[in-house]
Amino acid sequence: MLSKLAFLASFVAAVSANPVFRSLVVHEQRENAPDGFVMIGAAPANKMLNLRLALVNSDMAGLENSLYAVSTPGSALYGQHLTKEEVEAFVKPSSDSVSIVNQFLAANDIQANTISPAGDWLAFSIPVSKANEIFDADFSVFQHVQTGRQSVRTLTYSIPTELVGHLNLVHPTITFENPFANLPVVSSPLKAVAAAQNLTSRQSTPSSCKTLVTPSCLQDLYGIPTTLATQSSSTLGVSGFIDQFANKADLTSFLRAQRPDLPSSTTFTLQTLDGGSNPQSASEAGVEANLDTQYTVGIASGVPTVFISVGDDFHDGNLEGFLDIINFLLGESDPPHVLTTSYGQNENTISRSLATQLCNAYMQLGARGTSILFASGDGGVSGSQSGSCSAFLPTFPSGCPFMTSVGATTGVTETAADFSSGGFSNFFATPSYQSAAVSSFLSALGSTNSGRFNRSGRAFPDVSAQGENVEIVVGGETGTVAGTSCASPIFASVIALLNDRLVAAGKSPLGFLNPFLYSAAGTAALNDVTSGSNPGCNTNGFTARAGWDPVTGLGTPNFAKLLTAVGL
Repeated sequence: MLSKLAFLASFVAAVSANPVFRSLVVHEQRENAPDGFVMIGAAPANKMLNLRLALVNSDMAGLENSLYAVSTPGSALYGQHLTKEEVEAFVKPSSDSVSIVNQFLAANDIQANTISPAGDWLAFSIPVSKANEIFDADFSVFQHVQTGRQSVRTLTYSIPTELVGHLNLVHPTITFENPFANLPVVSSPLKAVAAAQNLTSRQSTPSSCKTLVTPSCLQDLYGIPTTLATQSSSTLGVSGFIDQFANKADLTSFLRAQRPDLPSSTTFTLQTLDGGSNPQSASEAGVEANLDTQYTVGIASGVPTVFISVGDDFHDGNLEGFLDIINFLLGESDPPHVLTTSYGQNENTISRSLATQLCNAYMQLGARGTSILFASGDGGVSGSQSGSCSAFLPTFPSGCPFMTSVGATTGVTETAADFSSGGFSNFFATPSYQSAAVSSFLSALGSTNSGRFNRSGRAFPDVSAQGENVEIVVGGETGTVAGTSCASPIFASVIALLNDRLVAAGKSPLGFLNPFLYSAAGTAALNDVTSGSNPGCNTNGFTARAGWDPVTGLGTPNFAKLLTAVGL
């Protein structure tokens, strides 16, 4: 009898020590699919889903404090960026979180792989039937009406109560694919080079940005120097997504026409991930990739530029490589000092939890000393090349407080480009570095557009640059494009040249830019743009005005003043 009681006690203890993961609680949900998506039926039970788990990080508040300490002028730690190991110490999950999540996976016969340097992201594949069972989900097929693209998503899912506080999210679940990549708009037909002009013989370009934007125009307008950078360690990264390939022959033609003073060997290097590549046939040259490389290599004279081509073998689960590229760079001992990206999506297509995870990834890279710049989007207050809406649509990642959002201007006396996306995040609160500037704008705005946007949200864009009538070469043809996609690489090139001077002087690169940009010295070094608007959602949108505004931000660069502002 005693032996039976002892056995029963040991059995109860064993059960207590090994969770059964049967009690579930709703973790994320959304009432409806985003505008433009319709559900067309249940997903096939045997369809395989590539799922990702984000574990709770150890100390993101501590990392945020450290980020601001190394990024805020006047701080005792300003410029003392963190090492790879120091960042990972803040980010890595606790041993308890790793243990309980692994127990959950083992209980369901799931083998997962770690896909981030700090071990906070795991990946695995399971069929729809199993995903529905263990997450109490209803995975269905959704179609984007305008593009016809289909994806498998659920509007709600649950996790075991034992994982609460240890698991941040499961992806992709309630986050929807990006229906519109933030690509430039071809604003005039690309014509054959021979028919348009003899690029090899042209020795100068118009100095006015009124009708045509070229490197010479930008040098005149913003005071960008043509002298070669000297520091090989200070690099500029250009993101490449969705099979956009950067063509070196087109770059050579562009530089021969626009920057004949640069060495004939001037080009970019290549890094790849997720099966990325960069084929060089003229027919595969990408408008976006060519724009981004031509207006970094052609503006940031002599700065080592790397084109980072992200393929379609995503490890981040239909985030189209957005998280993968950051984890890729976080895994490097010396990531680029500047990273420019001309892609994005509407904030309402992504879950708040996932947006936070991505934003935190930008925080990690910023703490390492990288300036992260993104185009703000091309739909005015309608978002990223978006159309119908009632409330204004913020874009992502522009709503993230740990990166720099770049809007667009046009003309010699610069005015806001009417497509320049800007507004206020519905996910992230106004960060302290911009609270005074945003408060001034809101006071001047009054009740205009009341109820259409989140007055307490992180405001964007932060800065701007030329984004219309920008000349590029694609597939041997020349033409012009427009979009905030033009503005981001232009502003990034200015930052890269500043970093080159700083490193040459024995100082640190700028890293996370916003605390500096919103400081008195940073703001005074920018050209304030006070006219134009960004209509959308059947409204006139916001209007540019003195000081910061959600169309052109704080303004466009003045290189000489920025050089002084950074202490050179």
